[in-house]
Amino acid sequence: MDGTLADGVVRVGGDARQRFHDAHGYGRPLDRNRIELAPVEAAHLLSRGDLDSVVDASGADTASGADTASDPAADAAVDGDEDRLGFRAFLARTGTALRFTVYKDLRDRGFYLSPARQAWPGVDAPADGTPGDDRADDFDGAAPGGSDVGSDSDFVVYPRGKGPWDDEVAYRVRVVGEREGVPAASLGGVVLAVVDEDGELTYFDTDADPEVGADGAAVGTAEAGADGAAVGTAEAGPDGAAVGTAEAGPDAVLPESVDADLLDDRVVCYEAAEALYESRFYGQRLFGRNADSGPLQLSLVEAAYLAQRGVLGVDPEAVVARGQSVEGDRFDRRLRVYAALRGRGVVPKSGFKFGADFRVYREFSGVDSLSHSADLVRVVGPDHTVSPRDLSLDVRLAGGVRKRMVFARTAANGRIGWLSVARITP
Repeated sequence: MDGTLADGVVRVGGDARQRFHDAHGYGRPLDRNRIELAPVEAAHLLSRGDLDSVVDASGADTASGADTASDPAADAAVDGDEDRLGFRAFLARTGTALRFTVYKDLRDRGFYLSPARQAWPGVDAPADGTPGDDRADDFDGAAPGGSDVGSDSDFVVYPRGKGPWDDEVAYRVRVVGEREGVPAASLGGVVLAVVDEDGELTYFDTDADPEVGADGAAVGTAEAGADGAAVGTAEAGPDGAAVGTAEAGPDAVLPESVDADLLDDRVVCYEAAEALYESRFYGQRLFGRNADSGPLQLSLVEAAYLAQRGVLGVDPEAVVARGQSVEGDRFDRRLRVYAALRGRGVVPKSGFKFGADFRVYREFSGVDSLSHSADLVRVVGPDHTVSPRDLSLDVRLAGGVRKRMVFARTAANGRIGWLSVARITP
């Protein structure tokens, strides 16, 4: 049985609907028992011997948009006739090798899957409520992935034992190579399938709505500061108390105008250790981890946050300026995320030892009963591009210390988009 490549798809007639779609979930049904296959589906059928060949009626690589009619590598791979393509020639002509690797792996794992194309099964109206590319990005007002439905993913994967006829989706998968940068704004609600240079696969589940903090607020729309208040403003926190006298969450009223000195890249605080350190885990003992008395040393981020709320007797603008002189704009982004985390009722501390910006304690009752931190947070800019290699390092390290990897994407309008990433096995 042969197929015909035209307009970026492969069409197959005869009993193709019963043989391929109805029995095994390949393609999209057409009239007269014909089906329409994505190039990667046709490549899989060619590799299995279920299709004998594909006749290229286009003379060009319509799947990738590149004209390969005169490509020597593709022409040399043609089996017998210049327009009749076997598996090798078809891969060369359509450029589907990367997606084929993922498609075959998921098929071998027992899944049926379809291309994430408009009008393909599982794409137009997702049954699981996962938004497609028509969703509005609350972060910057743009729709990720362009205007085509499903363009932020390559495959729609159905639960084991189900197929495109069941209107149920298990995963939406995006395929990238290990050297391919991925805009962070395009992630969330998709599984990132990374193909390394050896052809090995690593799958990362990305969640654009993780619960970060006790309030479980929807991420991507949370404002910086105390649950919506911009950093440095005097808006009330979620408990109704004015910022500067109380912090978000269950804590009691913080002290005011605590004596402190701005020294190099930190602030040393000489009073209120019980209220700041013991009860709320601000700073560290200057005399060492085992000290039970003495002054506190605060990071510039902690100090700026407290100074803006009137807790410290130092000029908040001076602390922020010192932080900007050390880190530039990155300091402002980190301060914004720090304030948002405190506003959500969690405790952020330095994540330096883990290669992150913050480690986050979701529950905290006192330094003496300190548990393990649950999240590692990396602060990135609004246009951040994720490197699969760096992502693998971050997620591997976080998993190795039993923590979740979270990215906080900041924007000039004060919004923060949160993204959690975890390695999975489909």
